[in-house]
Amino acid sequence: MRWQGSSRRRETGGKIIAARGKRKFELGRESAETRISDVKRKNISTRGGNRKVRLLQSNVANVVNPKDGKIVVTTIETVLDNSANKYYIRRNILTKGSVIKTPLGTARVTSRPGQEGVVNAVLIE
Repeated sequence: MRWQGSSRRRETGGKIIAARGKRKFELGRESAETRISDVKRKNISTRGGNRKVRLLQSNVANVVNPKDGKIVVTTIETVLDNSANKYYIRRNILTKGSVIKTPLGTARVTSRPGQEGVVNAVLIE
């Protein structure tokens, strides 16, 4: 669990004496860090009775060709680039903005796999 409340320190480094403690609604969960492997999903219950689908592993992506608008379900071979974290490239972790290698060519991930449960991508030249 991650605490996402405000800092206990001022900008100058001085301590803030809190009038209250931590609250449950300030807690967050660890990121899914979707890897390339056989598809594996997990349902997460969220606030208000809603649900998120965590994509833990995936080896397929819905890739759209912007020239003709056709969408093809294709396999993911590897992660070529990831601006979120350079170490995600080595570990083959999929996030929004990752550049992946597919049989159709290179594509950029446009969905948030850890929160939407699906990998959507757009072909790039």
